[in-house]
Amino acid sequence: MVKILKILLWFILALLNAIFLLFGIYLIRNAYYELGIVLLSALILIDFFILNPKAYPYRYTIPALIFLFLLVLYPIYFTIKTAFTNYGTGHIFTREEAIERLLYDPNYTYILEEKPIKFKIFSVFKDSQPTDDFLIIFEIDKEYYIGGIPLPKKQRGREILLREGKLTKIKNKIFDLDGKTFEVSPYPFNIDNIDFISTSNKVYKPIFMLDNPELEKNFYYFTLIIQKYLIQTEYVDKETGKILGVKIDNDGRWKFFIVDRLYRLSYENIGEDGKTKTKLVIINTKTKKTIIEEKGSFYDIDDKGNRIFLVGYSAFVGFENFTRILTDEQVSGPFFRVFLWTIIWSLLTVLFSFSLGLSFALVLNNRKLKGRNLYRTLLIIPWAIPYFISVLTWRNGIFNETYGILNKIILPFLGMEPIKWFNDPFWAKVICLTVNTWLTFPYMMTVSLGALQGIPDELYEVSAIDGAGKWHRFWYITFPLLLAVVAPLLISSFAYTFNNFTLIYLLTAGGPPMVGATTPAGHTDILISYVYKLAFEGRGQEFGFASAIAILIFFLVAGISLMNFKLSGAFEEIRGEQ
Repeated sequence: MVKILKILLWFILALLNAIFLLFGIYLIRNAYYELGIVLLSALILIDFFILNPKAYPYRYTIPALIFLFLLVLYPIYFTIKTAFTNYGTGHIFTREEAIERLLYDPNYTYILEEKPIKFKIFSVFKDSQPTDDFLIIFEIDKEYYIGGIPLPKKQRGREILLREGKLTKIKNKIFDLDGKTFEVSPYPFNIDNIDFISTSNKVYKPIFMLDNPELEKNFYYFTLIIQKYLIQTEYVDKETGKILGVKIDNDGRWKFFIVDRLYRLSYENIGEDGKTKTKLVIINTKTKKTIIEEKGSFYDIDDKGNRIFLVGYSAFVGFENFTRILTDEQVSGPFFRVFLWTIIWSLLTVLFSFSLGLSFALVLNNRKLKGRNLYRTLLIIPWAIPYFISVLTWRNGIFNETYGILNKIILPFLGMEPIKWFNDPFWAKVICLTVNTWLTFPYMMTVSLGALQGIPDELYEVSAIDGAGKWHRFWYITFPLLLAVVAPLLISSFAYTFNNFTLIYLLTAGGPPMVGATTPAGHTDILISYVYKLAFEGRGQEFGFASAIAILIFFLVAGISLMNFKLSGAFEEIRGEQ
């Protein structure tokens, strides 16, 4: 039994090695070099821990090491790496992928002959409905060619970049196509009167032809074939080299034309360091001009000399994302306003919630107060309600500008005009502070109550004998001793509020928007919600710029927290004990 178990464990280890090895090679082949290398390195370490008896204790750290890498180290590395690139909308490919698209994507073709090619589509029917099994007959210069379902020629992963179909000239009633024998009926024929095309076990019937009223009613099926196959397809005549591609004509209808690829690779002699070198470039086959490659983007030049953006790729841009925050006024202005509001929002929230929580804690700490447990339970309720329910209740039930209780009942009752809570920058900030104070004061009350319980009664008795009043006892005994306990919690609350994305996003979504900003910044946006908008919302995603700001947020929070720890003396007692 033990031997069987050992064999099973060795088999599992070998299987995991095979899976990890294949996955690591797959990642490296798809340009995920860092992830692939780290995965293979982790595989070697895991094998070493398991196979080496001296490394026996380390095998229990393997799960922790894997999760540490996946959830902490790799996201940090990826964020830092992205911050120094232009990765984002229009720049999501690698350079090789961008060049592939220019060379193979059927969108980068142009029409050689303006006269469209006459064509007719035939399909196998199933239950009286056309299927995807189709043939197309083309009439080119009074000769007839046939093409079948185009096959993928260039693809990356599951995305098919280019399909290609071979054109076969029909010279007889019976002909071969892709290794199969077909028969066209009737014969001789013209493209208008073909009834069907048959093979050994299938019959292809006409389903679509332009300017044929009986067949144009099947435009829906033609559109399906276009979207699924033909829009990425080139039909090639191997003898003449002619390429047929589908394009939208001036009348808005899909038609086939003889096309040519717009870009191809070429070599160009350039002067560099006093020497002539040969460089691989991409040229426009129509204008014979070399396209421009600059800062991770390819540009073409139109007839008026204007640059036309073609495709971009992710490229290293150095500190450009960081300097952009300072040098671009339309970016730096909103950024510093967001940063200033984030500081104010964090400080005021901690101040208000701590003041309110401490006030309630002082009241509840009075032993003469009857029903303290009831009051304490009631005051903790805001903390117990799910966060998003509370925020949405405040947003829709209280502050809604149309049917909220304030604008609809209370303010009119007091003779006041309704307030634009979400469209006025000042009031939007007021409601952010109000709601967050409401949601966080129970936490401050709880920690303050705990800290107050730890202050010895003897101190108050001695001070009372010395004639100290309530204010002096609070200011010279309660507050210093309380602060020594809650200071680290206040600092952590500040850091949490600094990144409290949930409340801002649910309550105001960062609005109202700042006028004139080129980035999607709002008056109540804090840095983390601003980063989210840059990365996932707005006119386009700017992952590189968002990552640069995320790094700045890390240093800001770390610096402010370190300064607060130093000024407040938090953890000094712990360090002293060590």
